[in-house]
Amino acid sequence: MIKKLILTVFVISIISCNSESKSSFDKKEKKPSKDFVQFVNPMIGTSKMGHVFPGATAPFGMVQLSPQTNFEVMFKDNKYNTKTYEYCAGYQYKDSTIVGFAHTNFSGTGHSDLGDLLVMPTVGKLVLNPLKTKEGEKGFYSKFSHKNETAKAGYYKVDLEDYNIKAELTASERVGFHQYTFPKSSESHILLDLVYNVYHHDNKNVWTFLRVENDSTVTGYRQTKGWARTKKVFFAIKFSKPFKSYGHKKYDKITYDGFYRRFNQKENFPEMAGKDIRAYFNFDTKESEKIKMKFALSSVSSAGAMKNLEAEIPHWDFEKTKNETQQKWNKELSKIEVETLEESQKETFYTALYHTMLSPILYEDVDEKYRGLDQNIHTSEGFTNYTIFSLWDTYRALHPLFNVIQQERNNDMIKSMLAHQNESVHNMLPIWSHYANENWCMIGYHATSVIADAVVKNVGDFDKNEALKASVATANVSYFDGLGDYLQYKYVPDDKSHSSVSKTLELAYDDWTIAQIAKSVNDVETEKIFLERSEYYNNVFNPKNGYMSPKLSDGAFRKNFSPLDTHGQGFIEGNAWNYGLYVPHQLDKMIQMMGGKQSFSRRLDSLFTMEIEDRYIAKHEDITRDGIIGNYVHGNEPGHHIPYLYNWTDDEHKTQARVRMIMDTMYGPGVEGLCGNDDAGQMSAWYIFSALGFYPVTPGSNQYALGSPLVKNATLNLENGNKLIISTENQSKENVYVSKLKINGKEIDRNHIFHDELMNGGEFIFTMSNQPKK
Repeated sequence: MIKKLILTVFVISIISCNSESKSSFDKKEKKPSKDFVQFVNPMIGTSKMGHVFPGATAPFGMVQLSPQTNFEVMFKDNKYNTKTYEYCAGYQYKDSTIVGFAHTNFSGTGHSDLGDLLVMPTVGKLVLNPLKTKEGEKGFYSKFSHKNETAKAGYYKVDLEDYNIKAELTASERVGFHQYTFPKSSESHILLDLVYNVYHHDNKNVWTFLRVENDSTVTGYRQTKGWARTKKVFFAIKFSKPFKSYGHKKYDKITYDGFYRRFNQKENFPEMAGKDIRAYFNFDTKESEKIKMKFALSSVSSAGAMKNLEAEIPHWDFEKTKNETQQKWNKELSKIEVETLEESQKETFYTALYHTMLSPILYEDVDEKYRGLDQNIHTSEGFTNYTIFSLWDTYRALHPLFNVIQQERNNDMIKSMLAHQNESVHNMLPIWSHYANENWCMIGYHATSVIADAVVKNVGDFDKNEALKASVATANVSYFDGLGDYLQYKYVPDDKSHSSVSKTLELAYDDWTIAQIAKSVNDVETEKIFLERSEYYNNVFNPKNGYMSPKLSDGAFRKNFSPLDTHGQGFIEGNAWNYGLYVPHQLDKMIQMMGGKQSFSRRLDSLFTMEIEDRYIAKHEDITRDGIIGNYVHGNEPGHHIPYLYNWTDDEHKTQARVRMIMDTMYGPGVEGLCGNDDAGQMSAWYIFSALGFYPVTPGSNQYALGSPLVKNATLNLENGNKLIISTENQSKENVYVSKLKINGKEIDRNHIFHDELMNGGEFIFTMSNQPKK
C-alpha cells in the first residue's frame, strides 16, 4: 500500500443543491404518480446519423457519462478522416467494443468536440493503449454485447466481456457516478485516459494536470484546443476504496522538465503534468467487489469540482443517486402526458422529449461561479448559466418548445446569451457556443430569434432593452461572415462569401426578429431600420428561374447555377428547392413571388415526389438518403417548416397528410429511429410539436401553424399552473385529416393557433377524418 498523502483542505460551501440553485423547479414538489422514464429509450438514434449518446445524464446536466465505442482521430495522412463524423457522440450501435466512458458528450450534432476524461476499468496485465497496436497487441478496449447492455434515462449498464466487469453509470447534474463490479484479481485497474477526445487531433490536448491528494482522491484539469478553441475542464475524483498504487504515462515529447527530472514521476508520484497523459490506479479486488467512483466537473477549478461533488453526491449510495436522477427525469417528462394509438409511438414520443432536455446544459458550479467567454470567472446573479447553444438548429423549434414547457429555463438561457454578449470582445450574442467558447459554426445570428420568440410570448423577466441593444450590436459587426457585404449590397454577394443565398435569407429573418424586439419596447426607429433590412431576401430572388439564387457583387445573378445541387450553389447544407423556401416572416409575399398559391402548392408537391440524384448530395455529411423524401430533406434543419407551408395555400390538408407521413417514416422506436442528426434536440422538438398538432413556423410570432396530431390525447402541465388538454375524435392511422378543431368548446375557422390559447389552458378537440376538409 502506498502511504496516505495529506489531503488538501478544500473549503466546502454547504450548499443544498442537487440541481440548479436559483430557480423554482428546485423546490420540493409532489412526485408524478406515473412512470414516464419507462417509455424512454436512449438507444433510439444511436445508429448511423442520429449522433446521440446512450449514457447517463440528468435533465440539462453538465455531465453526460456515456460509453465510447471507438477512437477515430480527425486526420489520417494529413487528410480529414470521414469516419470521425460517425462518432460525434462517441458511440455507434454497430460497434462491439467499448474503449471507456467519457464525461462530456454532445447530443446529435453534425460536428463535434468533448469526450472529456475517459474512464475504463480493466483486469490483468496493465495496458495503456486503447486500440490494438501496430505490433498486434490488444488495447484496453473490451468487447460487449447489446444483449448485456441497458440504457435508461439517468442510468446505463453494460458487461465488459474481456474483463468480466459489470459497469454501471448514473449522474447528478455535475457529478458522474460509476459503479464497477470486479472479479477476484490482484491486477484490477481503473484507467483515466486524458489523451482521448471526440474529434481528436495531434494538437488538441494543450495541457493536463493531476494531483493525487490521497489514496482515494484525485483532482486536476485538462485544456484542449478543438471546436472550442480554449476549453478547460476541471475535475475532482473520489474512489470508494483506496488504490494500492498508481502511475501514468506521457505520450508527448518532453523538451524541458526543469528539476522534476530528479523524480521517478511515472509511478506513485502525486503530480502528473503534460500534454498527453494516461493515468492508472491499481486495486486488489475480491469476487463481485464493487468499486465506486464519483467524478465531478467544473469550468472554474478543481476546488469548484470538489464543492459540486460534496454538494450533489455526499454519499456512496449508487441506487439513491440513480433513483433521484430518474425522478428528476420523471418530473420533466410529466410536463406532457400522452396517449398514443400504438405503444411504440409512446416510446418514440417520450424519447424525443428526453432528447430535447439534453442541451443546452448547466454551466456553473453550486456556488454560482462559471467560466465566461472572456475566460474570467463570473458569478451568475439572478439566473442560472447554460452553455451549448446550437442556435442555427435550435431556434427553429427547440427554444419555442421551451417557451411552452420550460419557460424558466429558457429565461435563464436567454440571460446566459446576454452574459455571453457582455463578455464578448466582439460584442456579439452567441452564434454557436459551448464551454465558454464561441465556435462560429453555421450562419446568421439566431440568438435574436430566441429572444424575440420569448418577448412576443411574454416569457421571462430579462431586460428587453438590454436584449435589444445586444441584438443590434450583434447585427452590425461588419467583419462577421458576410454581414458587412449584406449591409452594403443589401444581400450577400456570392463572389464575396460562401453560402451567400442562405446567409441573405437567414439574416433577413433575423433582422425581422430584431424588429419585433424593438416593437416590444416602442423603439420605432430601430424597428423601422430592421424591418427594412428584413426585406433584403427580395434581392436574391431571380424571377427568370423562379428560385432564390446566388447574386454577384455587380448585381448579376450567377451563371451555371443548379437549384438541385447542395454544394457550391449559394446554400449551406441545402439547395434552392429546400433552402430557397426560407422566408418565414413573409410567407404570403414569398408565395406570391413564386407564382401564387396554386403554383406554390404544386411546387411543394414536386418537392416531395421528385427524385434527387446521389450526385447532388454526395458532398455533404449532413444530408443522406435516411432523411430524404423525394427532394425534401427532413434529416437537416433548413426544411423543417416546409411541410407546413401548404397552410399558406388553399391546400392545408396536404400539410396534414405530409406531417403524419413524416412522423411515421422519419421517426421510430428503433436504434435508427432518427433520420438525421438530432442537432441538440431540434429534430426531436419538431416531432413533439407535430405530434401535438401544431408547429412554430415563424419563431418570433405568437402563432403556430396547425398540422395533424399523432397522439390520441395529451395533457400539458404548464409552469403557470394551467393544464392544456389536447383530445382527438376518430383518431386512427388512416384519419390524418382535421375536419374540425374546437378550442374550449368553440370551433375555430383558421389554420393557426395563438400562444395564449396554449398557455391559458383548457381543451383543444381535433376531429379527425380520412377525407380532406373542403
